[in-house]
Amino acid sequence: MRSAALRNLFAVPLAVGLLSAGSAAAHIAIYEATLTGAAEFPNPVDTDGTGTARITIDDHAMTMRVEASFSGLTGNVTIAHIHCCTAEPGVGGVGVASPVPSFPDFPAGGTSGSYDQTFDMTAAASYNPAFITASGGTTGAAFGALLSGIADGKAYLNIHTSFVGSGEIRGFLALAPAPVPEPETWALCLVGAGLVAAAVRRSRR
Repeated sequence: MRSAALRNLFAVPLAVGLLSAGSAAAHIAIYEATLTGAAEFPNPVDTDGTGTARITIDDHAMTMRVEASFSGLTGNVTIAHIHCCTAEPGVGGVGVASPVPSFPDFPAGGTSGSYDQTFDMTAAASYNPAFITASGGTTGAAFGALLSGIADGKAYLNIHTSFVGSGEIRGFLALAPAPVPEPETWALCLVGAGLVAAAVRRSRR
């Protein structure tokens, strides 16, 4: 009986650990956008330029990774930003939330390029100062407001060019589809669930 009790005691933490393995990244949220001229506001832009954006937010590490790629623009890139937060999801225009005058080291001067940089969202330099002020005056409040805006579909990434100073292509950020778990992950979860169930049954005897 004693050895069985010990097995039960260790089975539960093991199973919980296995189940937790599949959700270790639960604090990470990924948002994506397709950037087009048709999405520009207040007037659509006639351009062959296209792009994509991917925003990865880690609310434990307090970081935001910005990945973007673009090509075929009519004008040369001048600046790029994340704007937040519009009055309604997916429509309208609003001020800049990310660093000004542009994302640091964003590839300017050409019609195609890519970008990948991770921002420390506890640093004031990761925001437009006006956005911090409007959000309550602290970087913590600004991060919360930006997270809410992105999650609510009220934030967009805009690439401005010499062709259209207000923006040649843009796209509203939306939650990326969840990846399908690998078979190995499913197996671990099933094993963990079985161990938990077995431990509970034994503890009731």
